[in-house]
Amino acid sequence: MVAAAGKEAPTGGASARWESDPILSVEHLTMRFGGLVAVGDLSFNAGRGDITALIGPNGAGKTTVFNCVTGFYKPTEGRIVMRHGPGRQAETVEEVTNSGLRWKKEGDKGIFLLERMPDHEIAHRAKVARTFQNIRLFGGMTALENLLVAQHNPLVVASGFTVGGIFGLPSYRKAEQAAIEKAVYWLERTRLIDRADDPAADLPYGAQRRLEIARAMCTDPQLLCLDEPAAGLNPRESAELNELLKFIRDEHGTSVLLIEHDMGVVMEISDHIVVLDYGVKISDGDAETVRNDPNVIAAYLGVEEEEEIDIPEVLEDVSAAAGKAGTGKGGKA
Repeated sequence: MVAAAGKEAPTGGASARWESDPILSVEHLTMRFGGLVAVGDLSFNAGRGDITALIGPNGAGKTTVFNCVTGFYKPTEGRIVMRHGPGRQAETVEEVTNSGLRWKKEGDKGIFLLERMPDHEIAHRAKVARTFQNIRLFGGMTALENLLVAQHNPLVVASGFTVGGIFGLPSYRKAEQAAIEKAVYWLERTRLIDRADDPAADLPYGAQRRLEIARAMCTDPQLLCLDEPAAGLNPRESAELNELLKFIRDEHGTSVLLIEHDMGVVMEISDHIVVLDYGVKISDGDAETVRNDPNVIAAYLGVEEEEEIDIPEVLEDVSAAAGKAGTGKGGKA
């Protein structure tokens, strides 16, 4: 495991990790569906080793951004840069952009232009994993089998594309044992080891949510994208989710980008928050900055102009509610 260093929350400005050491940069992203602009000229960074929350009212474009980052949609305009290795690597980013290549990797460093890559390549090469708003487990498979399926790429390579698996070659048996050990590790971390042999469909809802995160982590992502992971969870399960995400960040050094409506989750664990409204970024900063931003308050209360709000009173209400779950408008983007 790789420990993540320096997890004190940045105060913004030049010291913010999302500016000095971004793992992901979304630059001037626009996504149109016919005449509808779902996301318009959006730019933000996700810091390496940060938990970055993408929040906003219903229909703000959050899931559309996720679908562009993970390759399910190809953006109409814009650039999405995924970086392996520290720093902005600006020269390499421009080199790859101008060359027409999809990615370039040298040693531990690499630049990946996600808007040019198919979704399977984003997962395999760029090391971006995701979960969905609606759980997408293999219900007929056991919890253990779901985690083994996530490791099919190294297993297929070790098998020599089936031959080694058929004849049980030593290289395949070694890779298979490593896959089982990794699956068991994540079952233990998500408190599912006692249900390892149970079909995924038989698990309680909260356990299925944790299993989906465990399956994503079995792909060894550098960026973990979670689409409303706390949806449908009770307060105890939400608290357990917070601890799991902090463990993933702190002990594995995995950066997390999440969409979430549960403000209790967002405000407690996020290093960086980006707020969208109607596909446009209206706020970007740490939790304290976003909590006190009049534009954010206006968006969540459905007010056209922030001047219409009695700001001191609303700030007090929002500050009190931020420590609890569910100040936002639930649902899907």
